[in-house]
Amino acid sequence: MDPKCPGCPTGRRHRNHYLCLACWRTLPASTRGRLSRRDARAMLRLRQLHAELTAGTPLAVIRVVP
Repeated sequence: MDPKCPGCPTGRRHRNHYLCLACWRTLPASTRGRLSRRDARAMLRLRQLHAELTAGTPLAVIRVVP
């Protein structure tokens, strides 16, 4: 069974993805691009995403550091 999506109450995400596909597509393109990078700051960006989700920030306005 796929894990629950942290961005919505009903979505299921794939095991290696941060969000379900619907939530992922709702994020701004620049945010998606930054979250897709695999570099030294990747974990910082992921923690920032989770903090924004926990705070109830709408997906369409979430921004993460470059």
